[in-house]
Amino acid sequence: MITSKRLSIAIATYNEEQFIGQCLDSVATIADEIILVDGHSSDKTTTIAKQHKNVKVFETTNKSMFHLNKQMAIDHCSGTWILQLDADEIVSNSLQKEIDQLINRDPKDIPENGFWVNRANFFLTKFLKKGGQYPDRTLRLYKNGKGRLPCNSVHEQAVVEGKVGYLTSDLLHYADASFSRYLNRNNRYTTLIAEDLANNHLNANTLNFINYFFIKPPAWFIKTYFRHKGFQDGFPGFVFSWYSSLRFPLAFIKYYELIHKSKTI
Repeated sequence: MITSKRLSIAIATYNEEQFIGQCLDSVATIADEIILVDGHSSDKTTTIAKQHKNVKVFETTNKSMFHLNKQMAIDHCSGTWILQLDADEIVSNSLQKEIDQLINRDPKDIPENGFWVNRANFFLTKFLKKGGQYPDRTLRLYKNGKGRLPCNSVHEQAVVEGKVGYLTSDLLHYADASFSRYLNRNNRYTTLIAEDLANNHLNANTLNFINYFFIKPPAWFIKTYFRHKGFQDGFPGFVFSWYSSLRFPLAFIKYYELIHKSKTI
């Protein structure tokens, strides 16, 4: 039920004590309520969250499709507007002001039901500006009841009814605050790709082996490093293009292991 609250923040968490405090601090001045759905974190995530103003914590299981928990947070929101965030994201000062100006207007005077937000991704000491990584637009702000997550894919966008617009300020994304964290996330990501390949019944034949080892990786590297000028981001730009291109053979190896393991069990 929509109330007089202007803005609800929807966040799903699991062991995010490193980031959650800064994330909540970044919306403290614009949020009327913060809905945090936690998948039974074993660290201090919920303890930190409960120390912040206007935070309501809901406990649930840590699901393999994490978007289910994100949607649960969205469903609990009662504000006129909903801003969905990840725990490793920080709303920049300029984005705070832009959102505050928007939600202070009468919703009836705003034809858009949702807004795309520019996201700046931190990687290996800096925010990437090239390599196709900026602006990494994501559909995160929408009127209550007008936006939902399909909960089908790890990288899906929200679906918003009606017209959508664009904000101009940045959401700061610290998913890869360290290279070790990037490698851990890359490991989980390639596992999900392998599972998708299994669900789509990809034939693990020679042709697909060549595609995933010798065609997709260099094509991706050339696209991000040269076509999208990733070289302008210096060494971090090179590392990003190189390692992100390796997700194709890594996923294929995991897929090969997955289908052969199922045959031997």
